[in-house]
Amino acid sequence: MSKELGGIVKAWEATVRKSQASAKKKGNSFFPTMSVAHAADDDDTGCEDCTVKVLSNGDMYNGQWTDNLPHGQGKYLWADGCMYVGEWFRGKTMGKGRFSWPSGATYEGEFKNGYMDGLGTYTGIGGTYKGSWVMNLKHGKGTKSYANGDYYDGEWRRGMQEGQARYQWTNGNHYIGQWKNGKMSGNGTMIWANGNRYDGCWEDGLPKGNGTFRWADGSFYVGIWSRDPKEQSGTYYPSGSQVGNLDWDPQEMFSVDLNDCKICPGEKISILPSQKMLNWPWIEGEALQKQPALKSSKGNETRPRRRSVDGRLSNGGAYSLCSEADAGGDISYGYLAGGREAEEGLGNLQLEEMDSSRGTRPPHIRIPPVRSQGDTISKGHRNYELMLNLQLGIRHSVGRPAPATSLDLRSSAFDPKEKLWTKFPTEGSKHTPPHQSCEFKWKDYCPLVFRTLRKLFKVDPADYMLSICGNDALRELSSPGKSGSFFYLTNDDKYMIKTMKKAEAKVLIRMLPAYYNHVRAFENTLITKFFGLHCVKLTGPAQKKVRFVIMGNLFCTEYPIHRRFDLKGSSHGRTTDKPEAEIDATTTLKDLDLNFLFRLQKVWFQDFCRQVDRDCDFLEQERIMDYSLLVGLHFRETTPYTREAIITEGRTSGVRTPTGNGDSDSEGMAPRLSRVDFDKVFFDPDRWASIQLGINMPARAEQTVRRSDCEFQLIGEPTGEYYDVIMFFGIIDILQDYDISKKLEHAYKSIQYDPTSISAVDPKQYSKRFRDFILKVFTDDS
Repeated sequence: MSKELGGIVKAWEATVRKSQASAKKKGNSFFPTMSVAHAADDDDTGCEDCTVKVLSNGDMYNGQWTDNLPHGQGKYLWADGCMYVGEWFRGKTMGKGRFSWPSGATYEGEFKNGYMDGLGTYTGIGGTYKGSWVMNLKHGKGTKSYANGDYYDGEWRRGMQEGQARYQWTNGNHYIGQWKNGKMSGNGTMIWANGNRYDGCWEDGLPKGNGTFRWADGSFYVGIWSRDPKEQSGTYYPSGSQVGNLDWDPQEMFSVDLNDCKICPGEKISILPSQKMLNWPWIEGEALQKQPALKSSKGNETRPRRRSVDGRLSNGGAYSLCSEADAGGDISYGYLAGGREAEEGLGNLQLEEMDSSRGTRPPHIRIPPVRSQGDTISKGHRNYELMLNLQLGIRHSVGRPAPATSLDLRSSAFDPKEKLWTKFPTEGSKHTPPHQSCEFKWKDYCPLVFRTLRKLFKVDPADYMLSICGNDALRELSSPGKSGSFFYLTNDDKYMIKTMKKAEAKVLIRMLPAYYNHVRAFENTLITKFFGLHCVKLTGPAQKKVRFVIMGNLFCTEYPIHRRFDLKGSSHGRTTDKPEAEIDATTTLKDLDLNFLFRLQKVWFQDFCRQVDRDCDFLEQERIMDYSLLVGLHFRETTPYTREAIITEGRTSGVRTPTGNGDSDSEGMAPRLSRVDFDKVFFDPDRWASIQLGINMPARAEQTVRRSDCEFQLIGEPTGEYYDVIMFFGIIDILQDYDISKKLEHAYKSIQYDPTSISAVDPKQYSKRFRDFILKVFTDDS
């Protein structure tokens, strides 16, 4: 039988070679013909139960097959000449394998969920890269040997050279130092083959700022460097003399010396392996996969019980609200077991367990319809005039002419007295337009600092003004926060506006210099981004003042957020106070509601650990406490899978290992959630750059269960069941310092409760407890 299979595969490959040769003669092929002669060595996929599938579109698969999908060891050959040989899991390349392109390029290494991910080697027209990959992008440590003989050894980030590295040119020149976005940026040293060298600052691949150029004979030039001669200044010192002269033109380094130091451009991969996994013919008509039952920790089948979001069990009915993808890719909602329509919001966050004798399946994440948060502020709303005042003030502040600012601000810009009052009469004035709201006064706190922060955060002034002050009204969240503050969202969800107490405004102004330096030094900071601090003072007898801060909205994304968690690392009062029936996708759950561990790619996890430490150190130094990590999850699929299944099934036998016993009837089947929208977004190369620490991050969420004998167990026991998710997270509520009220709260609650369980603790203790907890919830996906 195996000989017959081999004969079929070889015949197919011969057909592909003939078609490619014919296309090449006609000049219709964009790529040179790929030789598939080496494929004959891989005919034996290492499995005894191989299946050959020849598809109507000309593709062919030879390997292990389970549940109507490639699963185990196998080889897939596309009619266009692409080929993959290696390990599969549920129709996705998973494990070790080799992918080859018609151009002759190859990737050999690790795959995850169809992506080049892990350690791997890519060889193409531009050279060979060997190192770490994340989601099809070079990310982590790696080396690149270029086709012209150049060599790069160092760090990569999102497909570009970034971090500390060494670049060697074939002519003997080399650079050692920092990189950013594929160019030399930061501190670095360029050494030429003739013995000359430059030590200093770089920006966008050229010297910029302080630096020293030395000649092999000992003479040197020291000063400020710039490609613009008007910004250039410095002194030249001849060899053996301390007398300077300016006879030498430092612009020669830009026009002459650096001409031999061009960085080889990156090679763009024409089509990615993950894109070849989409829309296979048999997936479109795929039957619903049967799912096995759960077992208890003792190995016994569980009786029908319902699991709530915090892992607690009750004896309620075993019903489940699951998501189904219909033929059009839309999602419909209904009770699978009960056969009734779902009440809005009922049980949206529950997981289920079913008795194995009745047809069972592993727990499914319930995906409710996701709606826009908040109520639109229209005429007649109690805060309608306040919204108009706010929009008028922002339009005035942002639109006010101002000179171009440098990122290097003087200390006077941070002075608490640096504030600007503007009066807005209803009939208008020389600087303000007439308006239909009541008369009010507007205050900008440290306007230059916040203008520069918006520039630092790459916020376009026109877009910023349009988001807040456009024709669309703001939306008010339904209830104020714990502090009594109200929250407003812009219609495009980009910005959140929070009213604040005078004490909070004082804290922000006090810490503004340190905050500015911190976010400037660490662009991947997880701390809230602040864009403006303002005050509206209403005229008349009330003289009411409303202070508010404008922040970035962490959950401004194309992916619907299905779960929200606010995590502090404390247990007292850290559970949702909503009735279970009212919990939906907009509910923010807390520490004792958490039932997941979050597993990040290794390089992302390392970045995460470093940044959490930096941010916590900053907050501790500023005497800030009571902050939390806000986490949002988008579930790519609602059905979990086990790690054992990936390792055992995907790499060896190709036979699924059930998580329990179950019948094979139709009630035991679980629908697949449509991934059309996800794939459409994720396979767009222009969107890869949007993946940052805490934003659009692919990860795995492992289900956890709390022990029934431990009421305040913060982190449950891992179950080995995983969900693929897109994560969003950031540190919020950073304006609470450890003042006298918090000290009194700590003293009072310490008498009644365990001091380690309450939120109000000393900033140093809070920082340690917070990071210890967060670095247990987040872990390396190794």
